[in-house]
Amino acid sequence: MSRIMSALIALLIMASCGGGQKSPPRNLDNACSIISQKSDYLKAFKAAERRWGVPVHVQMATIYQESRYRADARTPHKYVLGIIPMGRVSSAYGFSQALDGTWDEYQREAGRRSSKRNRIGHATDFIGWYMNKTRAKNGIALSDARNQYLAYHEGHTGYARGSYRSKPWLLRVADKVDARADMYQRQLANCRKFN
Repeated sequence: MSRIMSALIALLIMASCGGGQKSPPRNLDNACSIISQKSDYLKAFKAAERRWGVPVHVQMATIYQESRYRADARTPHKYVLGIIPMGRVSSAYGFSQALDGTWDEYQREAGRRSSKRNRIGHATDFIGWYMNKTRAKNGIALSDARNQYLAYHEGHTGYARGSYRSKPWLLRVADKVDARADMYQRQLANCRKFN
């Protein structure tokens, strides 16, 4: 019996120490701080930029807006009568907050069947893939963080229909994404680890 207890205690101790890799970086307002704390993030951003052409600062601003760099980010629960949980608002999950159906499409089209939404390299590749489709379908430059974000949020068809125009709150969010992308771009230009 004591062996089992010892094993359980050891397992609990290891589990409590294991959260560091999943925790978001500190100081999300500083791109250099983010990539110096999480070197695997920089590798992921650069790999997606090489494969898809989406600039690092646009990827970073999108992930900030979608998940605040939380690997396990999910949408809130819906409630009936204010107390009975009835699932989540949507199936969005992970760094990129990709929906189940869109993620499945990405896995098929990009040949990434085993990819996971809670892995930064897979999430950045997804963002690159999606924004490339946005450029092809909607004619939005890969460096245009504002309009790329609007299409990311509304979907390609929604963006083409202009659904975002009736959502002043979303236009404000897209402006913030654009401003953050600009801020990250300026910071990265002066970041030793980036260059």
